[in-house]
Amino acid sequence: MMGNAFTAGVKPGGLTTTTEIQILLCWLAARAKPPLLRAELEDALLGEELVNYFELADHLAGLCERGFLREENGCYVLLPAGAEIAGMLGGDLPRSVRDTAERAVKAAQRRTRLRAQHPVRIVPAGSGQGWHVEGALRDMGSDIFSFSLFVPDEKTARQVQDNFLEKGDEVYSAVLSMLTDDSALRSSS
Repeated sequence: MMGNAFTAGVKPGGLTTTTEIQILLCWLAARAKPPLLRAELEDALLGEELVNYFELADHLAGLCERGFLREENGCYVLLPAGAEIAGMLGGDLPRSVRDTAERAVKAAQRRTRLRAQHPVRIVPAGSGQGWHVEGALRDMGSDIFSFSLFVPDEKTARQVQDNFLEKGDEVYSAVLSMLTDDSALRSSS
């Protein structure tokens, strides 16, 4: 039996009606600081299986066309008509959906900030065996710390990438502490 294309990827309790999805999008846009990127909405709502990809894309476009949202520099900005919908009808959405969506959006926005502050990429090693993970810690537009690390396999490279995104500040602090600790020099003399 074939599934419905509009509910595929939506867990039980997720949203499948046009009205609910549009209310949720306006409600999230009203609560989001800074405005939401499309990738953040996709990451949050699809990752939690709250909406279907095609419905999300269709309703974002529709809300923009009808003057509830405006896409500006890749972000969705809430317009007065959308704010009215969010204020009047946001409370009609199931609390579990609102809480899950808001938590997921905040996590997606956090990942976006971390990617900007801790850019990290994975590149195949020149020899064709192994990978290099290259990362940096940025502050005020310039790198304050950067590294290139060889790892034997792609799984390890992804793990290093994910951990540096989450813990880049801690890595920098640990390396700086180790490299500026002169007690190690005294004990080896």
